[in-house]
Amino acid sequence: MHFDEAQILASFAGFAWALLRVSFLVVTLPLFTGHTVPMPVRAMLSAGITFAVLPSLPPLPQAELLSLPGLFISVQQCLIGAAMGFVLHLVFDAIVFGGQSVAYSMGLGFASLVNPMTGVQVPAVAQFYQLFATLLFLSMDGHLVVIRLLADSFQTLPIGFEGLSQNALWELARWTSKVMAAGLLLSLPMVAALLLINLGFGVASRAAPQLNIFSVGFPVSLLLGLMLIRLTLPDVLSLFAGFLDEGYRLIDHILR
Repeated sequence: MHFDEAQILASFAGFAWALLRVSFLVVTLPLFTGHTVPMPVRAMLSAGITFAVLPSLPPLPQAELLSLPGLFISVQQCLIGAAMGFVLHLVFDAIVFGGQSVAYSMGLGFASLVNPMTGVQVPAVAQFYQLFATLLFLSMDGHLVVIRLLADSFQTLPIGFEGLSQNALWELARWTSKVMAAGLLLSLPMVAALLLINLGFGVASRAAPQLNIFSVGFPVSLLLGLMLIRLTLPDVLSLFAGFLDEGYRLIDHILR
């Protein structure tokens, strides 16, 4: 078998363009952000997925990798992969936002830890929710769904000069507004219950001014908040699963 220089460069360009889309998805995926997964592991995972999808790629555009059209195609692949990971990142940010609302309502806002996925400090309750959401994501084979969406994206939006459309970018912009709405929906039952408890303590402090409401109310709010977390955790995870399914549908929609 004989391969000339043009065939070798074309094959390498196809691999490089596919690797850019895969690697930007892996880097922005919530499971692999931060320092939880070493960079060599991400690189090997990206290369393995690229080798798996490489035989099924549609015909590649006739452009050199290091030319101006090749650079434009490379930027398009980076944007496509980053957009897919950005949607899933917003899904996990919604449950973190809900956990922050719950923590501030029950008086645990001061108990903050560094989130390994984002590198910023969030309340421990938010990390508790995020941990269970990650376990649910893996138990539902969410990582396999993401790989399937990635493999299908090379057919619905093949490597070429056309990338994400303007409507797809507007869909992503509108999707960011759902983070706060989904977070409030996840935390609303607990926030409302804790608000009623605090109102009850306010009435008690007016009826009995000699009662030290700060020394009595904080332990009670903390204990009832932990009990409510235990009772509402299945419903919170169910809402998270529904929001995750909406994220999958959005990814499939913007890639078509």
